[in-house]
Amino acid sequence: MIIGAMTAALGLYLLNQVGLLTSGTAGVAFLLHYRFGIPFGLLFFVVNLPFYYLSFKRLGLAFSLKTFAAIVMVSFITEIEQRFLLIEYLHPLWAALLGGILIGYGLLGLYRHRASLGGIGILAIYLQDRFRIPAGLVQLAFDLCVMLAAFFVVSPETVLWSLLSAVVLNLLLAVNHRSDRYIVVR
Repeated sequence: MIIGAMTAALGLYLLNQVGLLTSGTAGVAFLLHYRFGIPFGLLFFVVNLPFYYLSFKRLGLAFSLKTFAAIVMVSFITEIEQRFLLIEYLHPLWAALLGGILIGYGLLGLYRHRASLGGIGILAIYLQDRFRIPAGLVQLAFDLCVMLAAFFVVSPETVLWSLLSAVVLNLLLAVNHRSDRYIVVR
């Protein structure tokens, strides 16, 4: 879980270095960070708070505690990373590609240990179970709202690079995440 959190945090750090954002609650935290100058790590932690209740109710105590721990680690690591890693120049294309890949691999590591980085995925699962709204559509609608809101905070070019990052991240997860890979066969 620590490696997954560190990997995801590095991806978020790269995006932050060039002013990009991504999908989900991390995207919301980036928007607020860029608009108001509040530290990203603090915002990422706070934005995820409303989802813990749903996580506990829908996915159980163990998943919720691990997810809480992962979010705390990512929030902390993203705030201290600049003390250990200084990037003089980073092209937005490279940040978008590497950021998306690193966040995706970090999430895969967390999923492997029955944790996540919280957020809208939990709400999407709830809405699918409760109202039969496909979770993928909920996630897509939320992410589109984040990217549309981004036009009011960052440049259109930044939104396009951010979209690339979100596509890379989601494609990596779509291709590599299968829950049956993580079941121990006895």
